[in-house]
Amino acid sequence: MRNLYAALNNTEALNNANDHIMVTIRLHGTTRQITINAMIDSGATEDFINKAFCSKYNIRTTQAKAIREVYLAEGRPSAMGPITHIVKVPMDIGIHRELATFPVAQLPNHEVILGMPWLKQHSPRIDWGQRMITFESETCTTWCLKESPTVYAIPEDEAREENLKVEFGATRSKKDQRIQVRLLDPQARIQTRRSAKAAGHDLYANEESTILSRGQEVVPTGISITPPKGTYGRIAPRSGMAVKHQIAVNAGVIDSDYTGEIKVVLANMSDQDYLMQKGDRIAQFITEKIVESDCYQVPKLGKTNRGRQGFGSTGTSKAQICKISARAFGKFYRQPDTTTGILKYNKKEGRISLESVNISTELAIKSGKYQEKRKLEEMVPQEYHGYLDVLEEEGKTQLPPH
Repeated sequence: MRNLYAALNNTEALNNANDHIMVTIRLHGTTRQITINAMIDSGATEDFINKAFCSKYNIRTTQAKAIREVYLAEGRPSAMGPITHIVKVPMDIGIHRELATFPVAQLPNHEVILGMPWLKQHSPRIDWGQRMITFESETCTTWCLKESPTVYAIPEDEAREENLKVEFGATRSKKDQRIQVRLLDPQARIQTRRSAKAAGHDLYANEESTILSRGQEVVPTGISITPPKGTYGRIAPRSGMAVKHQIAVNAGVIDSDYTGEIKVVLANMSDQDYLMQKGDRIAQFITEKIVESDCYQVPKLGKTNRGRQGFGSTGTSKAQICKISARAFGKFYRQPDTTTGILKYNKKEGRISLESVNISTELAIKSGKYQEKRKLEEMVPQEYHGYLDVLEEEGKTQLPPH
């Protein structure tokens, strides 16, 4: 018996009209009926339904009792698997009705595959040449049929074209993408979009509050929101508040099934209190798509170049330390209020200070490690001071070339 994946991806096999045909089926989903063309394939080792198809038409899936792989003919795992969920859905083929069970897989070319398990269960008589399927087994005549037991298949090209029309029609007939908003307070303001192509809708404060410096407040908006199907809401900061007042947004995911009041967590990163007036724009509500991913356990993960390197392991390089000679360093003592890029000398106060405290310097290396209690002048190597003393004793106003 041929492997399922080989049957679906081998062009020569698909061109063999004596082992597969296309037939129209009707699936009764949770919210609607879906008519689609399925492949009956005597070379397929299992029945399958496409994962993306289930998601698109809201066909309910349930967790499989055990996770299993789908293997290629040579024994390697197929990209179709692993099988983590199954579907049980009423299915009509003509007047033949059953409760079909499908493993959910990532089918590359089809929506539904009826393979050997389905053929064994119903034992239909198939005239491959005339493309006729007759359900006359005892199981079907007892449980599945109400009228004539014969249905007719359709040419594969025609079936695929009809499937594309169904997909296109479903895309055009999608529900609108508007956001449902309920006012919990008559004085609350519905969110607004400032321009036609703005990514987010502005949210408004529904009460006055003060955000203390280095503190945060939970600001109510007086509204509840239901985002469009297949999306969630993300609360993002407004650039004007972030730049001018250093107001950031903490906690910003609104799940599609949350129907309570939208409240915005605002953090004040500045050293001044911030007064929030009722009706002020405080954040943005951005609608984003959801990828409903399932998790499954594996013995090990695939290898990557990064491997187990942790946070901050990318985009870093070794520090480059530039040394400065005593002669060059002394020159900056002779010039008032100058900066070397690391050290700054104030001639009036006779004091050296660090210009950039985050840079590793030669001084820090020679002192072993940075010691906060030591004065910076004490950390400067003696040969630097010695060279300066010689210059002062000799009364030189200019440094010799070096």
